[in-house]
Amino acid sequence: MKQKTDWSGVRRWLTIIVDVALFNFSMWFSFYVRFWPQIPDRNFYTYERSAVYISALFLLVNFLIGVYVYYNRRISDIVFNTVLGQGVTVLGLTMITFIGRWFAFPRTILAISFLVSVVVLAVYRVAVYYLYVHFTADKHVAVVSYKEELPSILENFDSAKNNKHKVTYVITDHFVENTKKILDKVDIFYLTTSLSDDQRRTIIDMVIKREKHIMLPSTFDNLLMLRPNMMNFEDESIMGISEFRITAEDAAVKRFFDILVALLLLVVTSPLMLITAILVKATSRGPVIYKQTRITLNQREFKIYKFRTMKADAEAKTGPELAKDHDPRITSVGKYLRKFRLDELPQIFNVLKGDMSVVGPRPERPFFVNQFNREDPHYYLRHNVRAGITGYAQVYGKYASDYHSKLKFDLLYIKAYSVFLDFRILLQTVKILFDKVSSQGLDEDQTPQMAKLHEIVVDQDIKHLD
Repeated sequence: MKQKTDWSGVRRWLTIIVDVALFNFSMWFSFYVRFWPQIPDRNFYTYERSAVYISALFLLVNFLIGVYVYYNRRISDIVFNTVLGQGVTVLGLTMITFIGRWFAFPRTILAISFLVSVVVLAVYRVAVYYLYVHFTADKHVAVVSYKEELPSILENFDSAKNNKHKVTYVITDHFVENTKKILDKVDIFYLTTSLSDDQRRTIIDMVIKREKHIMLPSTFDNLLMLRPNMMNFEDESIMGISEFRITAEDAAVKRFFDILVALLLLVVTSPLMLITAILVKATSRGPVIYKQTRITLNQREFKIYKFRTMKADAEAKTGPELAKDHDPRITSVGKYLRKFRLDELPQIFNVLKGDMSVVGPRPERPFFVNQFNREDPHYYLRHNVRAGITGYAQVYGKYASDYHSKLKFDLLYIKAYSVFLDFRILLQTVKILFDKVSSQGLDEDQTPQMAKLHEIVVDQDIKHLD
């Protein structure tokens, strides 16, 4: 197996240090562009005195956006994250200049530094990305699973944007014996839930002894073990399982965050909402705002507000139906409103009323909630928090994912909740508005890995994928 350098530790932090240095160079250079040949001492002193705080804000924003994560990224992602990160940083600095006199240096510097830093940082980060792709080793993965589960597993691995995890083996029977045969040939073993407890324990023991890595799907049982409460009783450590619920303190902070963000969004998006309302009214019959009953915190019903994107009598004959790709019920303007999520903007008022949160599980209709509750005994847990305008599932999942997949994302969000996670999801939401992949349906065409899967013959229980 060809070995390459791992992209972590010192190398990763060196790239971040250079990143901060280039950002500060961009700020410094902006003063020269604005004031050449003589920079006023008073203006430059303000920057020197605040450089540490400016750099801290820059790092915070970029960590939240995920700028320094190069796995599963495309070059377009690198460039977009750079523009978004610098935009948020400059916006934050601009707001500070209005609040505090101590930070009052010309806003033209911020505008110039935005342009300069976007170019400088984008070039640097794309170069780092190429180094990452070239020098980091591919991780060879063995999927240990029954054949029935393989299509979805391989499709998920194969859909990564710059896939560093290569599925090179699939084991579909005699799991323990066949795992022994390839222990030294792969780096990671992906174990599905269909394995028996004895099989899973035996394989995990073998893999750990060889210092290999293990991947497990995000099942309910696995999610249950996240963020445990550790307690000591005499000579025994007890692991308390945390609930799928946020604390009262976190709920208060979240509500404050919701009101603050909703008011800001209301000011920023008011002109856009006015234009959207005019377009909806001018292009189709019916009300501009569509009200529908949805379910939120504690399974309480409320009326959600959306710009109408479907014909006024869309469900008169069919009854409740989930929206599909190329849905004939969607209006010409509605297609674009959905594509860029503009139909969700009136939900800002739902947030201010307290029915919804800015970030949380997307609210469903009572008809579907009742159906999903019957099909999945854990579905009710997603209603332990307020429904959201955007959410973990919307940012990190596919638009056309089924409710089982979205439920896993929702439960993971509740377990991992923090106000920083909300802020990160909010920033990532801006990105997915311009990402076709995030809003398209599942592709039924074969991917390369899926085509290889079909080569597996029935009597073969271990297969090497070249």
